[in-house]
Amino acid sequence: MSRTAKTFLSLLLLLSVLSPPTRAQHLPTDARAVNSCVPFLSNTSSPKTLPRVERVGAVGMTVSDMDRSIDFYSKVLSFETISDVEVAGEDYEHLQGVFGVRMRVVRMKLGNELIELTEYLAPKGRPFPIDSRGNDRWFQHIAIITRDMEKAYAWLRENKVEHASTG
Repeated sequence: MSRTAKTFLSLLLLLSVLSPPTRAQHLPTDARAVNSCVPFLSNTSSPKTLPRVERVGAVGMTVSDMDRSIDFYSKVLSFETISDVEVAGEDYEHLQGVFGVRMRVVRMKLGNELIELTEYLAPKGRPFPIDSRGNDRWFQHIAIITRDMEKAYAWLRENKVEHASTG
């Protein structure tokens, strides 16, 4: 590890120790937490010494069937397709750590939020394990806010969306 990286990590550790504790009023995934935030870095930090984290560009998910996924996100959840590209080549092989990779990447928007769906056209990845649970490290989650949960639930049932849990 380079000296700069070690210095940066030391600064982050020091700031986390010196920063006053923040008490969360809601879980981060709770819809009520929209206007609350937990600081990533202390406000007393010098902007010249630490990187500024501004926003999330997109949340990425790997899908097995892009056309089916686009259909679901656009028709059932009202996402708008922003871009749809196929990529391949050495740069993407290095980025993904997969030799011979060819991917279809679709960015979709709902409100101000973006998701990025990726289908690996070659080589195909392994299927999602049938016995997966919410505490597995590969678990994916996205929270979509609605004003009428009963109406949203009815819409999902009408579109034959299956439950992942009994809750």
